Amino acid sequence: MLQQILIHTPVYVWAILAVLVWRGTAALRDREMKVRSLFIVPAVMLALSLQDVGSKFGSSGLAYAVWAAAAAISALLVWKSGRSRTAPGSGPGSVIVRGSWVPLAMMMAIFFTKYAASVLLAVLPHARQDALVAAGVCALFGVFNGCFLGRLALDVAAVRDQRGLSTARNAFNAAG
Repeated sequence: MLQQILIHTPVYVWAILAVLVWRGTAALRDREMKVRSLFIVPAVMLALSLQDVGSKFGSSGLAYAVWAAAAAISALLVWKSGRSRTAPGSGPGSVIVRGSWVPLAMMMAIFFTKYAASVLLAVLPHARQDALVAAGVCALFGVFNGCFLGRLALDVAAVRDQRGLSTARNAFNAAG
């Protein structure tokens, strides 16, 4: 059965996996990037998750409510317990982002959740109507997206604070 599942997986799915692995391994190293680039991966993962919720479970209020609750809770937990991974960059509008395995792990978690849910619904189409299946899948997507959004919020707040410190330092130096 596993062989049949892998054989019937469209080629584009493997291409998406390759791109996510490539992006995730790039995130393992420290790198300098524009602040606006911090939004790309969370936005793409958000779009992929919400598209999957809608396509698999329809525009059910329950599916989106479960997703939103899980996303809000995990974003808050990351916000409260995490720390920024950014430092000031060499130019205006740029930051240095410390390398981390977390983006790769989160991208793989979203990909494999999407894949497993797709396989489940292909093998057991009636599972689409099961509220427990919908809630479980949507909660997982919400948790993963909340982690991305919580990390993004931490990084944006750190950038804002770094700019504030830089402005204050420049004003102090100009006055002195």
